[in-house]
Amino acid sequence: MARKLFFFSLIFSVLTLTACNKEEQPTVADKAPPSIRIGYQRSSTLMTLLKESGELEQELKKYNIKVNWHEFTSGQPLLEALNVGSIDVTADVADTVPVFAQVAKAELTYYAKETASPHAQAILIPQNSNIKTLQDLKGKKIAVTKAAGSHYLLIATLNKAGLNFKDIQPAWLSPADGRAAFEQNGVDAWVTWEPYVSSGTVIQNAKILVTGEGLASYTRYYLTTQSFAGKYPKILKLIIVELQKKAEWVKDHPEKTAKTLSPLWGGLPQDVVLKANKNRSYNVQPVVVSDMVEQQKIADAFYNENLISKTINAKSSDIFQ
Repeated sequence: MARKLFFFSLIFSVLTLTACNKEEQPTVADKAPPSIRIGYQRSSTLMTLLKESGELEQELKKYNIKVNWHEFTSGQPLLEALNVGSIDVTADVADTVPVFAQVAKAELTYYAKETASPHAQAILIPQNSNIKTLQDLKGKKIAVTKAAGSHYLLIATLNKAGLNFKDIQPAWLSPADGRAAFEQNGVDAWVTWEPYVSSGTVIQNAKILVTGEGLASYTRYYLTTQSFAGKYPKILKLIIVELQKKAEWVKDHPEKTAKTLSPLWGGLPQDVVLKANKNRSYNVQPVVVSDMVEQQKIADAFYNENLISKTINAKSSDIFQ
């Protein structure tokens, strides 16, 4: 009889402990927003593909979360929208973009990254250009998008050549306007990123003067607000998992990826899309403190060129763990 009482007492204790553990470990649905507003650009490949397939929406629907998509033409307005609370999370943006947001005192959190893709940025020159070396950029009119990753590549390239922005004629143009100016011989060189790099070399027969190799790593970051990261860490982890799954799909299905992206990227030929994607890592990883070394270099470079009013302390950046 005593053995039976002991046995039932043990079973009751185990059941009670299990119930307590469940209370201490709430599910995603226990703390989730009714909707998530995601900001992205067309160059935000993985998030764009998730939007097209509906996979992220299907996953979040399990927790009664609705997804609202917001497309932006470039990274700066995307981060401005995040800063004022118009969106909750962003797709990937170039490494320079959060630096400018931090200078503006945006309370953002780095929640994931795509590891370095230095060949996804380049300085393009026409086939018949008389520019042969980096030093030949002196005095030239160069198309560049302000505050973009390519902007930092141009700074780094000029520094390597012993030049600075006073030695060139910057033409501050959007990617589309930069392409038009390059096609019409309105500029001597064009600093840009994928898929414009591959498009430029294939369609405009441009030559690559230099890529980011050894100059600018071009790590792309996924960002959110500190408030959202603090309230919904499990939602962010779920988004990261979906991004990683899509990244593996892209690597395993390059042709299908190109077929999907071609019309979304303005009808670019699929062979151009394939070439562009080979220059991107699409390797989604957690952000670590050592990533901030490069972010500090970027901030200091812009400050030294008087392009921002102050630099930042990148090591103090909020990183999602």
